[in-house]
Amino acid sequence: MDTFLSWFTHLTGPNPALQGLAGGVIITLFNMLGALLVFPLRNATQKVLDTALGFAAGVMLTACYTSLILPGFKYGGLLPVLAGIALGAGLMDVGDHLIPHRHFIRGKEGVPAKRIKAVWLFIFAISLHNMPEGLAVGVGFGSGNLKDALVLMLAIGIQNVIEGLSVSLSALSAGLGSRFYATIVGIRSGLVELPLAFLGAWAVHLVRPVLPYAMGFAAGAMLYVISDEIVPETHRQGHERLATLGTIAGVIVMLYLDMALS
Repeated sequence: MDTFLSWFTHLTGPNPALQGLAGGVIITLFNMLGALLVFPLRNATQKVLDTALGFAAGVMLTACYTSLILPGFKYGGLLPVLAGIALGAGLMDVGDHLIPHRHFIRGKEGVPAKRIKAVWLFIFAISLHNMPEGLAVGVGFGSGNLKDALVLMLAIGIQNVIEGLSVSLSALSAGLGSRFYATIVGIRSGLVELPLAFLGAWAVHLVRPVLPYAMGFAAGAMLYVISDEIVPETHRQGHERLATLGTIAGVIVMLYLDMALS
C-alpha cells in the first residue's frame, strides 16, 4: 500500500483537487473496462449479473461506513455526518422523482419526457447512480487522508467494472444498437464521475469545515442508490438468494481490503 501511495502522490502531487481528478480518471477507466467486457462476456446470464451487482452493492455499502461515515465522525462529530446523510439521500430522492430516466426492468421514472430517446433515459438513470460515487471519491481525497481515499477509490473502481458491464449488456439486450454502441453507452454513462470527483475534492479542500457534511452527503446518496436501485433490481427476477450471497461476499472483500491496505 505504501508503494502505491508513493506512486500516486508522485503522479498527482500533494494537491487534493488534482488527486481527486486522478481518482475520477481511474474509476472512469474501471467503468470503461467493464463496458468493454461486453465483447468477451457476451453470453453472461442475468443470474450472473444479479450476483455481480449484489457483490458491488456489498462493496459500496461497506465503503460508505469505513471510508465516509466513520471518518466523518472523527472529523466533525455525529450531527454533521447525520445531517449530510439525510441531505444526500433526500436530494437523490428528489432527483429520482424529477429527472426523467428509464430502468430496463421497472420502466420509466421521473417527470414524463416523451421527446427523449430511450437510450438517453437509460443513460440518465445510470448517471444518477454514478454521481454519488464520483462525489464520494472526490470527498475522500479532499479529506487529506490519502490511504482512506485510495481504498474508497479501489472500492468504487471494483463496482464500476461490474456496473459498466451490466450497463452495456442491458443496452444490448434492450436492442439499443450494436455491441459497439452498447459499449459506448456503458462508457458514456460513467463519465459523470470524473468531474464530480474533481469538484468534490476541490470544494472540500477549499472549505474544510464542510468535510463531515460532505462525507455524510456522499454516503447518504450512495446508500439511497444501493437500497432504492441496486438491491431491488437484483431481486426482481428470482435471483435474490444469489444476489444476497454476492452482497455478503462484497462486504467481506471490502472489509479485508480496508484492513489490509490501511
